[in-house]
Amino acid sequence: MEFYSAGKLLISGEYLVLDGALAFALPTSFGQSLYVEDQTESCIRWTSYDVDGTIWMQEEVTIEQLLSEEEVMGTDYRQTLVKVLRAANRQNPRILQTKQGFKVESKLTFPRLWGLGTSSTWINNVAQWFDINAYQLLQESFGGSGYDIACAKHHSALFYQLTDLHHPKVELIDFKPTFVDQLYFVYLNEKQSSRAAIEAYRAKKELIDKEIQRVTEISRALTKTAAVEEFKTLLREHEVILGAILETSPIQERLFADFDGAIKSLGAWGGDFILAVSPKDPTSYFNQKGYTTVIPYQEMIAK
Repeated sequence: MEFYSAGKLLISGEYLVLDGALAFALPTSFGQSLYVEDQTESCIRWTSYDVDGTIWMQEEVTIEQLLSEEEVMGTDYRQTLVKVLRAANRQNPRILQTKQGFKVESKLTFPRLWGLGTSSTWINNVAQWFDINAYQLLQESFGGSGYDIACAKHHSALFYQLTDLHHPKVELIDFKPTFVDQLYFVYLNEKQSSRAAIEAYRAKKELIDKEIQRVTEISRALTKTAAVEEFKTLLREHEVILGAILETSPIQERLFADFDGAIKSLGAWGGDFILAVSPKDPTSYFNQKGYTTVIPYQEMIAK
């Protein structure tokens, strides 16, 4: 059996999506595959590969251990694997009830440290294997808003709204900006922990009803405008709103004040990718500042 899930980039609605804001997200052309083979031994042998073929997780757990609730010792990876598979089994016990074993290989098509959804693509692949609700599996394992699961499941731009933890609202949209050749994604060389960022947001946020409403409006406006200047203005306004909530200066102010264009943080602030809007290829600009991964929109985003 083989399964595949797409990676994710959150263009607007970061953090506020947790409190009901409409988020605008894009699935990437990069993702993660899962290969499952039956084996006679009553265990699961799991190997996860990075894009360069190196193994970053290799664990073995017996079916008996998965069917019990006893504490499992071992690495953090092993404990997470057991937690996810136990949660999957609770939704659908048929896969493991025969006590037949499996050899499982998971392969990324992007570097794991890029933050494009190593966990979400994994969760969605496991959900496909067990034929269960991926959003529920996410909540019973890693937690989070779930927009990344929506991206893993679809190959289309989308609006995402957390109306229900297990059944969120997902609206597929047609996003084909006329200025697509001015959009670039730049990796900031620093993996950001989504869970840690969410905890920091929870600690700082206060009453934000107006901000939620405005960010929802911005999400819709970003997908409708045909004018690149309006698109940049909307991105800058979004950065100001989130900067005020997080008590953090927007990334362009802190690192790229001399950039000719607009820059927006994507997902958790402070790491992973940013979106750069530039009238000319900004690769040399970012390379000179030490950021060597600059990917044009049409290479990054799933067709």
